[in-house]
Amino acid sequence: MKNKILIAPSILAADFARLKEEIQSVEAAGADLIHIDVMDGNFVPNITIGPCIIKDIRKITKLPLISHLMIANPFKYADDFFNAGSDAISVHIETIKADDFKSNAPKIKNKKRKIGIALNPPTDLSAIKDLASLADFVLVMSVNPGFAGQSFIPDVIPKIKELRKFYSGDIEVDGGINDKNAKLVLEAGANILAAASFIFKANDRKDAIERLRNAK
Repeated sequence: MKNKILIAPSILAADFARLKEEIQSVEAAGADLIHIDVMDGNFVPNITIGPCIIKDIRKITKLPLISHLMIANPFKYADDFFNAGSDAISVHIETIKADDFKSNAPKIKNKKRKIGIALNPPTDLSAIKDLASLADFVLVMSVNPGFAGQSFIPDVIPKIKELRKFYSGDIEVDGGINDKNAKLVLEAGANILAAASFIFKANDRKDAIERLRNAK
């Protein structure tokens, strides 16, 4: 990934009755990654999908799969998601201890998989500053996680700028992304845009993806 602008449609806004067609549609439209929001009804007030669905998704797309683990005890389940076909996972700093990340990140990299660290809008960057160098990417939430269709929180723009000052890896932003705020996010230093409704609700998904990619 490493700082190339990448578009990651989030299947949270897809039609799950037609999930194969939905994923293959955004793949054909030029998506670079598939962002999979995993929620447990504990850390966030919603329940979505688990490894068994990811195993089936892996069969129908060649795109890299990023499993965004909005769950308690994420490292307990990390191998389940990798074995199901995830190429990368992101874990929330709010759900782990720093030592857990320090001990698990090298193990995941040794398996040739990627590990990201995520933080919610209210969480200060100081919570991840000592861990960022171990991460393949940092995920900055631009909504409070739980549901698709929420409005982008502009206060995360200064956070992205500050993060970019000390972190040279990939920065993903997730939540309320559209072609208007994507410009601000990219200019602030992010390079991976996770977008749900803006892509899956678009009449022309190829156009939506290109508008995000070229927003800067």
